[in-house]
Amino acid sequence: MTRIGNVLYPVKDVAAAAAFYRDALGLAVKFQDGDRYAALDGGGTAFAIAGPEEDVTGGVPAVSFKVDDVAALIGPLTAAGAEVVRAPEEGPHEVRAALRDPAGNVFVLYASREQSRK
Repeated sequence: MTRIGNVLYPVKDVAAAAAFYRDALGLAVKFQDGDRYAALDGGGTAFAIAGPEEDVTGGVPAVSFKVDDVAALIGPLTAAGAEVVRAPEEGPHEVRAALRDPAGNVFVLYASREQSRK
């Protein structure tokens, strides 16, 4: 299964960015992991803020797709023209990889660590 899990914005200061989007736009903070990451309620799709430690996209905003198995999709995606920007790796909360589509746009794949171990 693939679905848009979040839209990811890399920032230097997670707390300041989360406060801005919470206070200025009224987005509720669903989860925050210190200065690493915050997820805000974007009305069906999470608006994610990644600090420098969690920036997997090289500083560019990206859509993140939640999938069942990140590693299993790398081959079919590269065969279809994608380029791996960051190979699958285990993060603090999930397994993730960053790729570039044939038009040059970065996107992220992620799956729960438990799901990826099955």
